[in-house]
Order: sequence, then C-alpha cells, then structure tokens
Amino acid sequence: MSETDDRFAGASSRSNKHNPRLDEELEHEIQGMLKSNHATRSEEFREVEPVAEGEPDTGDSPNSTLIGGVPVGMTEDAVVARAELARWLVRADFPNTGPQLVEAALDHRAPDAVVAELERLPEGETYERIGDVVRALGYPTET
Repeated sequence: MSETDDRFAGASSRSNKHNPRLDEELEHEIQGMLKSNHATRSEEFREVEPVAEGEPDTGDSPNSTLIGGVPVGMTEDAVVARAELARWLVRADFPNTGPQLVEAALDHRAPDAVVAELERLPEGETYERIGDVVRALGYPTET
C-alpha cells in the first residue's frame, strides 16, 4: 500500500486485504498466544514448524519492514524501490524507453515519487524488464 505523502510503500498498521471486522476477529484469535508468550494450540500438528536445518533463516529483523530478509547483493532500499516500481509498471509496459515508462506509470496513476524515479532514467535506452530499470537507476541487484 503506498503512502500518501509520496514515499515508497512501507508496512501498514492495518491489513488492506480484510475489512476492519475481520482484522479484529483475527487479532482476537491470537490474543492468547500474544499474552502467554507461547503456543496455545491443543494439537501439535497445528503449530508452525521451525526452519529446517540447512534452510535459510527467514527471521524478521526488528528494525525492518521486510519479511523473509533481503536477497544477497541487495539492500532493503533496493528491494522496496524495485517492488514499488514493479507495482506500477506491468509486463505489457515493456520493452520501452524511459519517457514511455514515465507515461505508462502516469497512466497507471503511480505516485509522484515513482514517476520522479522513472524520470531519472537515462535517455536513449530501451528497457526489457523491471530489473533493467532498477539497474539503470543505480540500485544494487541480486547476485
């Protein structure tokens, strides 16, 4: 969900997938677990399994809004920027040049911050996919 003050998307305090009544019901369901600080399920098979040995740790950083970590070679800012650009540019918008991508973003009613990022694209280049756009804007990409 984009912020209204022209910043890239961040964590929202409420879900945008449910209505407020359902959010409150879901919150009520986990109150016991939150208050007791341990699982409250009576059947063990309903518990979330821990991460398997050898699997990447997907723990949340308390200072981060990203769930599951950051890909190797990228920063949190790069992940958020790529996600926000991809949110407003669809597959049908590619391949295109920088000015055409700006027009496509405006057609999709992208926030001013996204349009400003796209306006920084070098002229005379054609971009095949969102990864090309992100690299051209100087953000690090996955290694």
